[in-house]
Amino acid sequence: MPRALTSRVIQDPSDGFRFLPHLETEPPDLRVSFDVLGGGRIRARMSGTSVPALQGSEHKADLIAPPDEVHGAAARLCARWGERLVGFQPVDDRGIPLEGRRLPYATAADLSKEPEDELCRVMADLARGGESLLFDTLLRGDDAPTETFRTYLRSALSREGLRVRFDSDLHLPWPMLCATDDSTASAATLDALFARFLGHRHQIEHTGDAYAWIGPPRVAPQRPTVSLNHDVRVGRATRADEVAKALAEGTECTVRTTYEELVKAFEDPHLDEQLTYFWCHGEFIDNEPEPRILVIKLTDGTPFDGHTVRELRARHRHSCFRPLVLLNACHAGVSGASADRAFLGRMLIEHGAQGVLGPQISMPQAFAAEYALEFVTRYLRGEATAGRIAHELARHFAAQYRSPLGFAYGLHGGMDARLEWSSGGEA
Repeated sequence: MPRALTSRVIQDPSDGFRFLPHLETEPPDLRVSFDVLGGGRIRARMSGTSVPALQGSEHKADLIAPPDEVHGAAARLCARWGERLVGFQPVDDRGIPLEGRRLPYATAADLSKEPEDELCRVMADLARGGESLLFDTLLRGDDAPTETFRTYLRSALSREGLRVRFDSDLHLPWPMLCATDDSTASAATLDALFARFLGHRHQIEHTGDAYAWIGPPRVAPQRPTVSLNHDVRVGRATRADEVAKALAEGTECTVRTTYEELVKAFEDPHLDEQLTYFWCHGEFIDNEPEPRILVIKLTDGTPFDGHTVRELRARHRHSCFRPLVLLNACHAGVSGASADRAFLGRMLIEHGAQGVLGPQISMPQAFAAEYALEFVTRYLRGEATAGRIAHELARHFAAQYRSPLGFAYGLHGGMDARLEWSSGGEA
């Protein structure tokens, strides 16, 4: 007659490591993929708790928009932000620039004293472009799968507070794209226009071509390890010195100002930083016959690019180097339709970085310094993830400074990145 036997576990072969708690992260509420297939086709896929399940599988549609057209429209939108917003110059009735208002949106971070009706006209134009890029260019089409896909995505993005991952072969300025605004009465208000931008509505990250290395849990140091890699001549009239002070307070902070110092650090297999900050010039240089590439330059002006990262870190990909990178470089977000603006960020992530946060447009130095000061201060507290902080800052600068430039910062991975403090440390 069968009977239950009493059992007692005297040895745990897995030693309690059946799961890796440091790898457990909350899945995004919405995951949208745009895969570039052979023949120049784009396949859109979508899943997550914020969209209805389709017979237990993801939503899928093959789009008619070619990748080159989408990239061209994205480059046009970024250029439009530079021309219509950063380069905005008010003039009098004779077309002469107003005295005392020389490029007001580029020279000051706080726009709360500027006339809101002017800014409303600019933001209405940019919001129209951001919505059109997403729904009229990328997701255009009359076939049933595309219409269903577009309807569900439009509905999900019209909500607020989602964690959205664009896992995509297409590099678009996702936070600068816009949800549809069905109301007309409030469309003229600045707050209503700000609220249309995805960067204002949701936490957003872009993945797709690079994923952070999955390894054993790191031991958090008692003092966070950070670095400031900068051109000392950039942003002298801004709050750049305060950013440097915030980075150094209570941390182990390394300052680098030359190419050789940067190379020496990146070729070190024991390089271990939690936050790597770049404050310097960036520009695109020719790389014939391939697309132009983004380089950054510290004080000595020697170019440093994604290929250099690969050369220095290829043998150390599985090392302890797993920082969040804040790439606050001038022109880091500017590109033509064929330029690979994401290559430097992709190389940093492939070789250890948890994520890269940087501007999608040529960012004015005054605002860039304000943004960096807020981000660095909040991130070093270790109380919130990079995705949450970026979202909070987009809304903060819109509400307090009346500036939309916070929407122009994008996360390449790293939405769940958080600075870890040891039990003996003090945030």
